[in-house]
Amino acid sequence: MSTTPAKPIATRLLRLDSLDAYRGFVMFLMMAEVLHLSRVAQAFPDSQVWQWLKFNTSHVEWGGCSLHDLIQPSFSFLVGVSLPFSIASRQAKGQSFARMLLHAVWRGVLLTFLGVFLRSSGRLQTNFTFEDTLSQIGLGYVFLFLLGFLRIRWQVVALVLILAGYWGAFAWYPLPGLDFDYSAVGVPETWPFHHSGLAAHWNKNSNLAWAFDTWFLNLFPREKPFTHNGGGYATLSFIPTLGTMVLGLTAGGWLRLDTTRPRKIVYLLLAGGACLGAGSALDRFDVCPSVKRIWTPAWTLYSGGLCYFFLAGFYGFVDGLGGRPFVYPLVVIGANSIAAYCMAHWFNGNVEQSFRTHFYNFVGGDVFKLAGETYEPLIRGGAVLLVYWLILFWMHRRKVFVRI
Repeated sequence: MSTTPAKPIATRLLRLDSLDAYRGFVMFLMMAEVLHLSRVAQAFPDSQVWQWLKFNTSHVEWGGCSLHDLIQPSFSFLVGVSLPFSIASRQAKGQSFARMLLHAVWRGVLLTFLGVFLRSSGRLQTNFTFEDTLSQIGLGYVFLFLLGFLRIRWQVVALVLILAGYWGAFAWYPLPGLDFDYSAVGVPETWPFHHSGLAAHWNKNSNLAWAFDTWFLNLFPREKPFTHNGGGYATLSFIPTLGTMVLGLTAGGWLRLDTTRPRKIVYLLLAGGACLGAGSALDRFDVCPSVKRIWTPAWTLYSGGLCYFFLAGFYGFVDGLGGRPFVYPLVVIGANSIAAYCMAHWFNGNVEQSFRTHFYNFVGGDVFKLAGETYEPLIRGGAVLLVYWLILFWMHRRKVFVRI
């Protein structure tokens, strides 16, 4: 076996179907919120299948992880995976570093404020908040772009510095006093997820990121002063989200290596196991809780490990075993992920209203209640989801792709 290090492929700048399939799977999970499986599951409290579906189509309240909680980390991770391919493609076209950097800045700004725009839907004025997935990616994108020009080993060093520094900042920030009024920041007195000891520095709406937002978000015009985010989400989460994107950056670097596909899969699986183990250990020994809502360093590693596993699976099946025909519906979604993301946030109410206008009395009553009240949200959501996919299919067939 040769001991010469594998080098990136300079001439093969292809678009991997596995990336589109994985991205499409993630976007499908997000768009599938219209199915309201949690509501349907309430009618079947004794069904393990329905309760499993309920859990995995909802966000956990604080600690832990469901399948739904992996949507944002996967989307962020895949931004990192795609970047080495994007840089190589631009370099092959002769673009200068300055031009690429300018595009990265533009993309970061656009993503940041597209997230603000989506979060302002239905508001009386612009809702300046930066916890949306697109905003979080945008805030860290320029840093990710710069890291994309480093060797993988230095990207790993940057990841360690990012996570260790973020952990240290939270651990340094003082705990609230005994008289701290949690109810004033949206945390009920009976909140069962408070940690004690070192892990208490990451408790909901009493941590460094919450304190930062009570200053930063009130610099913008608001309907009323910002005191807390109901879900505990925070602007500063873009820093460990950058860590998630760096994990994806390393994966993209491995996928571009001029080596065998099985070896690349081994790299992904080993990295996934290491991250999953490290994140679990940090949480298990109360060094840092694993909480998606504030994107703790433990969560970055834990969710990143699962993202490595998902990528290895999609890469092995789609690109290795030729499974593209089986995942084509996902490829359609993943190839237009920005469009899918915006559709899921904008179109839901309009599509539902159109169905009610044109089909409500189609069979002498609400067509979505043909199977009874219990399944009405599922059937209605399925119709909306089908419309989403058909629009994306039309765009895909005509090679209409929304790019930023």
